[in-house]
Amino acid sequence: MNKEKALWIYEKMNEIRYFEEHVRVIFGKGEIPGFVHLYVGEEAVATGVMAHLTDADYITSTHRGHGHAIAKGCDINRMMAEIMGRKDGLGRGKGGSMHVADVEKGMLGANGIVGGGFGIAAGAALTIKTLQQDRVAVCFFGDGASNEGVFHEGLNLASILKLPVIFICENNQFGEGTPFSYASASETVAERAPMYNMPGIRIDGMNVMEVYEATEKAIERAKAGEGPSLIECDTYRKYGHFEGDEQKYKSESDRNKDRDPIVEFREKGIEAGWITEEEADAIEKAAENTVKEAVEFAENSPLPDIDSLYEDVFA
Repeated sequence: MNKEKALWIYEKMNEIRYFEEHVRVIFGKGEIPGFVHLYVGEEAVATGVMAHLTDADYITSTHRGHGHAIAKGCDINRMMAEIMGRKDGLGRGKGGSMHVADVEKGMLGANGIVGGGFGIAAGAALTIKTLQQDRVAVCFFGDGASNEGVFHEGLNLASILKLPVIFICENNQFGEGTPFSYASASETVAERAPMYNMPGIRIDGMNVMEVYEATEKAIERAKAGEGPSLIECDTYRKYGHFEGDEQKYKSESDRNKDRDPIVEFREKGIEAGWITEEEADAIEKAAENTVKEAVEFAENSPLPDIDSLYEDVFA
């Protein structure tokens, strides 16, 4: 870790947090069609992973994908416009929250299908290997997706072909309203990795440094031609599965968990000399302003024309 990287991580973590908090308010006003699934509390995972990636690397995301998209470098203005269903959105207002994508940034899409990213990430990694490119693919998925059949298919194929793909499980303890401890026969997702002849580790997903260091090792392995890795990040979502979820399935102690990955990294960064108090304050203010500008951009963007229904239908 160095100062430049630490400042970038803190900037992206705050952009994600402010973005999601604003989306929550806008959704509450009825100005966003469909559902939104907020990433608040999980910021350390997206930023810790993406700190190692460039636009050339690929990621596949989930229905809870705003944080991945922001950390990957997607335009925040056009992201907000997309979520609000506006013409200037990344998908011209047609995809919405669960289908944010920007291929130029290597963001191959959030996905409304649970487990929908495994095959796409494996395919992207196969492209990398076939063309002998210096890239990696990263597949983000939740604990709920770990019990989908495509999880096993994706890991098995990636291992057989020694693909340069990294599987990142964001285990936020609940698959919608079902506790992982109830739905999984294994105690962890990571312990399944050896069955597919790949390393698997479980780390503190609320600690950016643990995510950062584990990802670095996995990338080195992938680029050395040694194949895939599985990293299970033990994390926690502050809000419900979707906005409006009353979270009655959580105990009172669960609902009031007070760990905050952003606060923890700020304290660590200042202690280590990577960030000063003044720099941290400035980053937080700038991130808030960036998101406010994105909201204004989206509100000023027109709704899609009716005729656009017939555009982008066929390749």
